[in-house]
Amino acid sequence: MASTPNVLIIGAGLAGLACARRLTNSGFACTVLEASDGIGGRVRTDRVEGFQLDRGFQVFLAGYPEAREALDYSVLELMPFHAGALVRHDGRFHVMSDPFRRPEDLPQMLLSPIGSLADKFRMLRMRRDALQQRLCSVMRDPARPTRDVLQAYDFSDAMVRHFFRPFLSGVFLESELNTPCWIFEVVWAAFCRGVTALPRDGMGAIAQQLTATLPPGTIRLNQAVQEIQGSSVVLESGEPCKADVLVVATDDAAAARLRGEHRPSALSRGSVTIYFDAPAVPQRGPWLILNGDDDGVVRTVCVLSETAPSYAPPGRALISVTVIEQMDPQSDLLQAVR
Repeated sequence: MASTPNVLIIGAGLAGLACARRLTNSGFACTVLEASDGIGGRVRTDRVEGFQLDRGFQVFLAGYPEAREALDYSVLELMPFHAGALVRHDGRFHVMSDPFRRPEDLPQMLLSPIGSLADKFRMLRMRRDALQQRLCSVMRDPARPTRDVLQAYDFSDAMVRHFFRPFLSGVFLESELNTPCWIFEVVWAAFCRGVTALPRDGMGAIAQQLTATLPPGTIRLNQAVQEIQGSSVVLESGEPCKADVLVVATDDAAAARLRGEHRPSALSRGSVTIYFDAPAVPQRGPWLILNGDDDGVVRTVCVLSETAPSYAPPGRALISVTVIEQMDPQSDLLQAVR
């Protein structure tokens, strides 16, 4: 009988950890090599003076099918946001929420100036189609950009400008709504299907849970890979690591470098999140707040401690402010945000 293959996984982000978990549960021996000093990749949480600071504004979508299979939500102690958002427009806050989960907001939403009454009913139709995986069939091309989807549903320019663009730019980290239809369908369905939440111990708790079931010694930190040789690798320290099967679970740029592929530099997407410590809560309720005006650099604001009190010490409030657009490196970002 053939022996079980030894698997080497490069990268201890969520993809690498989920891969290791599934292979280990299937009886494979795995080793995960991680270049940094911790697990989780981009999904990590730092603890500073009693605050929990995720590395960038992040939320957990409980509606992702893969997440439901891989994680125990009860252990994460998910703390949900309201199903919707507050849109700041013309100096006032306006509620945009899911009427199936927050029917009490329906009168406010229908009367709000964010889009027309017809736009609100179009949202219901798009919600139904997303849950039935029909968005891309409506478009007949899964590669069409998200803005074409919104146009196909006949949303008004005001609805796109004041709600969809600020909301989706915070999700996809781009403001032109170029993200392909198939990605938009998956994400929109996840928003509609399950809660949007924060784990009690921060987003880093997701990686910690994935790691908890792995055998001791599976993950090796501070082990940067220099090159791939067949199914084995050589670390930057010069140490060779042999395996029968190799899995590359890094970002695209690192994967291309390790495979010796020369690609044009892809335009990366990023955001900047600034955290503020406040002595009082400026906005009550677990809301995501959108900038619905076409001014300023701020896209989203969130009082995280209103959603998850564990994110701030007693008597304090933790506020995140997220900027999507690129700014001049010489500009004063903090001043621009304020």
